Amino acid sequence: MDLTRIAPPPAEIAALAQERLAGLATPPGALGRIGEVGAWLCAVQGEVPPHPLDDVRLAVFAGDHGVAAHGVSAYPAAVTEAMVRTIVAGRAGVSALAKQHGVAVTVLDIAVDADLADLPAAVTARKVRRGSGAIHLVDALSRDETERSLALGADVAREMVADGAQLLMTGDLGIGNTTPAAALVAALLGLHADEVTGRGTGIDDDGWARKRDVVAQALARVEGRTGDPVDVLTALGSADLAATTGFLVESSARGIPVVLDGLMSLACAVVAEALAPGASTWWVAGHRSTEPAQTHALKSLGLDPLLDVGMRLGEGSGAVAALPVLRSGIAVLRDVALLSEILPPS
Repeated sequence: MDLTRIAPPPAEIAALAQERLAGLATPPGALGRIGEVGAWLCAVQGEVPPHPLDDVRLAVFAGDHGVAAHGVSAYPAAVTEAMVRTIVAGRAGVSALAKQHGVAVTVLDIAVDADLADLPAAVTARKVRRGSGAIHLVDALSRDETERSLALGADVAREMVADGAQLLMTGDLGIGNTTPAAALVAALLGLHADEVTGRGTGIDDDGWARKRDVVAQALARVEGRTGDPVDVLTALGSADLAATTGFLVESSARGIPVVLDGLMSLACAVVAEALAPGASTWWVAGHRSTEPAQTHALKSLGLDPLLDVGMRLGEGSGAVAALPVLRSGIAVLRDVALLSEILPPS
């Protein structure tokens, strides 16, 4: 995986897209974000007008987290395994949305703390380990496991692009995962635990306080180690979050746009941008999560979500739900007449 600076979409195409948007037979700015995202898609596709999005793929990276045993979640860790199986069966929340909007979903067991050997090899073949260390007590991973996870995420992106994917999405699955994600954001952006700790799957006040304390203890434990993004992932992340990070870097390096999802997706995006500056120019934020750490991550990356509908499901569901907005942007840039075409010659 190439961790050098990533070039943005071509400026000349972006300028042509803005020119076309400004020339549409609509009042200036009337299309709002629809027009903006259409112009962005022109730039990332390298053509004006943009072509339809017929091959959209979501990669859901699943893993368990050691902090789940320390009262930071409203649900037990066993739910992770159950939800992997539910996605495989096509019955999860994201499955319904993906079916509606024509998105191919791939779920991968990266670090689920269970034996899923009865599931297809496409789900289980990339497993790095079972679970991760409790980040307030020990490092989540070894350095080797982090590097393996980054590489396998990059492999997934590379394979999807080689198979024809035009647009990628990231999804997450893992009880307790908002805790390491919040810690990653705090560590890389220099924030305190109070500023990044949210309620995840719906914990009460006592649960929030425990979670805040876990994040604070984790940040104190790794003080002085935040200069190296790979070391931060090793200390505070997990194999599934590292895989997501590798997926984001590789997608950008290959010039393929990505729709980000909620907190986990954005936490990995912050790490990916630190690893490969410029990668964020290839991403769009699908939705605004209810998690405060996501808001900080969005601000740091200069991203404004397409949707703000109170979602906090994860699984990539917010990214999938935003797809109609992107397709609408393509439609208007392709099919709306130019003002010069409908006005009589002067």
